[in-house]
Amino acid sequence: MSTVLIPGSYDPITLGHLDVISRAAARFDRVVVAVMTNDMKKYVQDARVKTYMFSLAERKELAEVACAHLPNVEVISAGGMLIHLVDSVNADWIIKGVRSAVDFEYEQKHALYNRAHNPRAETLYMPADPAFDGISSTLVREKISRGEALDPFLPGVVIDWLHEHSRC
Repeated sequence: MSTVLIPGSYDPITLGHLDVISRAAARFDRVVVAVMTNDMKKYVQDARVKTYMFSLAERKELAEVACAHLPNVEVISAGGMLIHLVDSVNADWIIKGVRSAVDFEYEQKHALYNRAHNPRAETLYMPADPAFDGISSTLVREKISRGEALDPFLPGVVIDWLHEHSRC
């Protein structure tokens, strides 16, 4: 049985994320979506520097809602190092979606580090579908903060969750 790990901060999960997850779910037996914390990610909102718009629990719940239709996808939240998570979920591969050469260069540095520190932490890259390559969580957070339409960027169930929880 093949297991892949798709880590990310998912703040929030987008149609681009879901596309990569769905494509992996069609090719592998078990997909573990790991909602993680990356202390390097920061953004400005209302003149304050914030790490995330959504809490770890909210980000996990949003990922669960978005992936509920995929029976071989499990959503977890995790802290710590990805190289240790690979072993704890018994992953055969790490999958990273890439939208551009810039994404690839960024991910490649991390992939080389991961493999150097855990030979089992091997990364596969999945190119973004062109329909989603302009979508980023940063763009979505900006649209949420301005009250703009989210339909082209987020799964409908995520938009529904945001409305139900008065987040947009």
